[in-house]
Amino acid sequence: MTDNAWLRWPSREALSRVGVHRARRALARVTRVLVLAMLIATTFTNTELNGWALAGAITGIVVCGVLAWGFWRTTLEHRLLPSLGLLVLLLALAAVGQDVGFRVAAVVLWCGCAVSAIERLPLAAALPFAAVALGAYAAVNNDDWLTTVATTVGLALAGYVLRLDAEARGSAQRLLAQERAARAAEAQSAALGERARIAREIHDVLAHSLSAQLVHLEAARLLIERGADRETILERVVAARGMAREGLAETRQALSALRGEMSPLEDFLGELVTTADGAEVMVTGERQPLPAEASQAVRRVAQEALTNVRKHAPGARVHIRLDYGEHEVTLDVRDSGGKPGELSASGAGYGLLGMRERAELLGGSLDAGPGEEGFVVTLKVPV
Repeated sequence: MTDNAWLRWPSREALSRVGVHRARRALARVTRVLVLAMLIATTFTNTELNGWALAGAITGIVVCGVLAWGFWRTTLEHRLLPSLGLLVLLLALAAVGQDVGFRVAAVVLWCGCAVSAIERLPLAAALPFAAVALGAYAAVNNDDWLTTVATTVGLALAGYVLRLDAEARGSAQRLLAQERAARAAEAQSAALGERARIAREIHDVLAHSLSAQLVHLEAARLLIERGADRETILERVVAARGMAREGLAETRQALSALRGEMSPLEDFLGELVTTADGAEVMVTGERQPLPAEASQAVRRVAQEALTNVRKHAPGARVHIRLDYGEHEVTLDVRDSGGKPGELSASGAGYGLLGMRERAELLGGSLDAGPGEEGFVVTLKVPV
């Protein structure tokens, strides 16, 4: 359904004072004060007024002000019938003022009603009332007909220009409100994304740490069931405690990473292999700083891959290769294979799934499967 320009109200943003510059507001107030002063001056300079007649004239001015304010409010709320009713009362008061000798006040009311009607009402309703008001002004005007016509047309054009100006201001206010809403939505989306990133990071850290602890605690349980000696069992418990401490340190490291405070990736991998027997790391390509999320992905995949080796192929040798390419970084973790450990069935089995999801979120890929000897995990992340 197309919008009919003749029946359309000016927007509420256009009819309100929102977005009006302070200087313009001040000018509007000064204009209203001058008009009111002129009306009062014409009232008191009429020597035929005294007593109740003077009081009635002042009351009429006050009533006109109240009706004008009411017209402003009802048009702001897009209430057509009350607005037209108030406009009729103002035109009637102007006619009464003309009859009792207040010609200047009547002319001001007629002209003001014409301009305000065109500015604030739908055109289909405004034009008849503007025609009546300007016709009454032309009928009482003492100037020659050319001046009267020019003044009448000028007042109509002034009302329409004010209408266009108000509509432009209203459109600007709506666009500004939409821009603010879009920025708020963008900020909320960024906050939710950051929250999801933090949750994912903490989840991965805890999943790795708890999984490693579970390996040692499960080994301790099996040793107890088999009646192993105290020292062997204690060794596993101490290892689990060490993994708990490492998990706490990794959690702190993850929080530092989220703040942009991370150690170099090569140093991290070097420290990681020192805690794993039979593991070595090699770095190839031209080293370059990585985005925080890409660096964290490489760290977590390396940790998870080593945990899986401990769980499924204890004692196997592990070779980690980190290759810096022009457009992506590749992490390759290979183990030499071995007999599945007693703890191969422990854990929830979500490690590979979590690593693959992390890689895909960054636009990369993760491949995991049997190699020539053991198991191979290959991560590719764009940089």
